[in-house]
Amino acid sequence: MQIPSLAQLKKDLSYLSEKELIELLADLSKFSRDNKSYLFFKLREKSDPGLYLEMVQEELEADFQTARADHYYYAKKAAQKLRRKMNKLLKLSKVKTDQIEVLLFFCEKLREYGFMRHRNQVLDNMYQMQLSKVAKLISGLHEDLQFDYEGRLEELIP
Repeated sequence: MQIPSLAQLKKDLSYLSEKELIELLADLSKFSRDNKSYLFFKLREKSDPGLYLEMVQEELEADFQTARADHYYYAKKAAQKLRRKMNKLLKLSKVKTDQIEVLLFFCEKLREYGFMRHRNQVLDNMYQMQLSKVAKLISGLHEDLQFDYEGRLEELIP
């Protein structure tokens, strides 16, 4: 079975009525939790722009509190699990400032909860990779926003 291109899918969707589109979106949201989350955030984005950031930070904070950072092995595995979850959550928003906030939050929590005290190469590389992602995202912003975020980024650089 050959899957049609995105352009063909858009064309086919344009022929559907509003009721059929609603049913299609409801069915799509049943397939995975990611689809449901994406749809939820897109519907609420206009009325509550900070909702995505609040929910992601709450979820990551709860996971950080339950993660073990007492031994470097457990710290490494927990940080990798948290990073996978964060990357999954980052896909739900295309807003660069929200992505920067989540990445900075992740790096701040890594330091706060003692993950970085182990001096493990994997943890150090992961931390540096997240900081480089932040720097890359910051470079695409307006100068005023760049100045605000660069200060927070410099605080996190060891």
